[in-house]
Amino acid sequence: MKKHTVLSIAAVLLAVGFVISAGDFTATPSLAQQTEDPKMPEVVILGKDAKLGQVTFNHVKHNGGTYNITPGTTIACISCHHTARPAAEVAKFPPLKTSWPADRTTILTAELFAKDPKGAGVAACRDCHARTDQKPKLLDKIPEIKHEASTALMTMTNMQAFHRTCVGCHTEVKKTLLTSKGPTQMQCAMCHKKTA
Repeated sequence: MKKHTVLSIAAVLLAVGFVISAGDFTATPSLAQQTEDPKMPEVVILGKDAKLGQVTFNHVKHNGGTYNITPGTTIACISCHHTARPAAEVAKFPPLKTSWPADRTTILTAELFAKDPKGAGVAACRDCHARTDQKPKLLDKIPEIKHEASTALMTMTNMQAFHRTCVGCHTEVKKTLLTSKGPTQMQCAMCHKKTA
C-alpha cells in the first residue's frame, strides 16, 4: 500500500506544464461547504467553459478500482485530494505543502468518508487551486511551487493542478500498463469533449 501511495504521488508530480487552452475548470462544491450530508460524487464535470470542451471525470471508476496503476489496487483518495492528510505526511512529498484542515490527524480514505462524510475533511480542487486572478476559498493565495526544471515559481491554478495531476497519473499508467487505453498529454480530446 505504501509503495502504491508513493507511486500515485510520483505520478501526480511527473507531468510538467504543457500548454492547453485555458478554461474554467469547475467542479462540484467542496464537501466541507455542503450543508446536507455529503455524498461522494459519481461523476464530476470539469472545465465547463474550456476551449477544448468539458471533461467528464468518472470518480467511481477512478476510486473504485476500475482504473489504477497497479492491477488489483485502487487509487488512493490522497492521490488527488493531497491536502487530506496530516501536515507531517504532506511534508514527505515535496512540493506539496498544505494540509486541510491544518490540524488534521487523519488520512482520507473511502472508509473514513463512508464512516463520517462531514468529518472526513474533503476539499474540492478549486477550494485551493482557484482560477488565475481569483482568491481560493481555503487559502490566502493560489499555491506556488518551484518548477522542477528551473528555479522559476509556477502558480498552481486550477488548470495547472488538474493537468499536472491527471496527466501525471496517466503518464505513469502508460509506463506501467503498456496496454492501457488511458490518454496521454497529447491526446487532449480523449478527456475534453465539446458539448452541443
